[in-house]
Amino acid sequence: MEKKVYDIIDSYQDAFVRTLKRWVQVPSVKGEAEDGAPFGAQVRRMLDMAMVDAETMGFITHVYDGYACDIELEGSTDETIAVLGHLDVVPAGDGWTVDPFGAVQEGDKIIGRGTGDDKGPSLCALYAMKAIKEAGIPLKKNIRLILGCDEESGWEDMEYYCEHAKMPEVGFSPDASFPCINTEKGMISLALRAPVAKTGLQVKQLFTGERMNVIPGESKMLLEGGAELAEKIAAYAAKVNLPYTAEVTDEGVLVTAEGIPGHSAYPEGCRNAIGMNLLLLKELGVEGAFRTLADVVGMESSGASLGVAYSDDVSGSLTCNMGILHLEKDEITLTLDMRVPITADLEALKNAALAHLPGFHADHASTKPPHHVPEDSELVSNLLAAYTEETGLPAKAQYTGGGTYAKVLGQGVAYGAGFPDDEDLAHQANEYVLISKMMTAMKIYANALLRLAR
Repeated sequence: MEKKVYDIIDSYQDAFVRTLKRWVQVPSVKGEAEDGAPFGAQVRRMLDMAMVDAETMGFITHVYDGYACDIELEGSTDETIAVLGHLDVVPAGDGWTVDPFGAVQEGDKIIGRGTGDDKGPSLCALYAMKAIKEAGIPLKKNIRLILGCDEESGWEDMEYYCEHAKMPEVGFSPDASFPCINTEKGMISLALRAPVAKTGLQVKQLFTGERMNVIPGESKMLLEGGAELAEKIAAYAAKVNLPYTAEVTDEGVLVTAEGIPGHSAYPEGCRNAIGMNLLLLKELGVEGAFRTLADVVGMESSGASLGVAYSDDVSGSLTCNMGILHLEKDEITLTLDMRVPITADLEALKNAALAHLPGFHADHASTKPPHHVPEDSELVSNLLAAYTEETGLPAKAQYTGGGTYAKVLGQGVAYGAGFPDDEDLAHQANEYVLISKMMTAMKIYANALLRLAR
């Protein structure tokens, strides 16, 4: 029976590619709320498309007022295995060499925002369910694919879903990487504001970032000054060997810092462009709130100068990202996104960060607890076994600073669809997936679901 499922999956490749391209071509970035579309018209369009595709496959679907939908493969009992994916995506951002919503195919590669986070993996799970259904394999437990629409923002979708449906206890989220992530760090989210100083170097314009969980790859600012200031900026760029440009305009000096974008949970190999500009401002004599941010955040991702550095043996080190910094009407607003090891005291670290930011007011300060499922649990053991059986590779559970829908389950983990040797381009330019690896992921999901639901 398993071989039959895998043969069926092999026959799906062309259909999978066509469907993924259609999904990626919907720019399902959170927008203004409308009737029946709490996260904007494009997100609702994506939700409706996914439901029509699932219904065409013969599944029972339910929609929850535009917040989420679920897709059910029925078993013979009341027990249910959950698979939780999401249809919303982060904004395209800078640095793309192709249309981010063009779903460009280059050989085995499909390039586009959402290919890997999380439309491709969610679609793999749906096709795995379709193969099990088509093969006629009887199941004891139901399999329910839940597709949310606000994962990249506030998770209002899951809150609404849990209020209007019974969330299963056990399952996985195809929104990270294999072999299996059984530990997710806690989170601290801060939204802050402070007035700017009237003395020292004056910043006339600065507006960088759209999402707190994205490491910005470019930051522009307009400074009061002329040719002499531009020369100082060029000298600083040469001294620190970082890519800045300074253009003298009628309004002042337009500065561009070129960073390396990425996901806030994975700062390794990235370079925060906001941090670059803060350190430049410090060098040029800025005062007040900008100077404070340069001193306690700057380009650090460890949180050391902010007083929140922390690590443990289970889940590694804390990371901190400034994803948004805006200047409006003589006031700056910013966000800090911290991913915190599971043994840390979240409230103590939150208070320590605020204490290191005198003069700043917190418009929002929240924490999310960490999440952990033991590696020897039935869920994790089965998922690791499915991965090893399909790949021939050893499997050990891992931790992440990323946050997935696994946290809304009593026993939930993140499971694929990225592979250990994959280039991680989540939230970055030129995000892509390899079709061949998506087909392997589809088989892993089918194997895992059969282990869990039969």
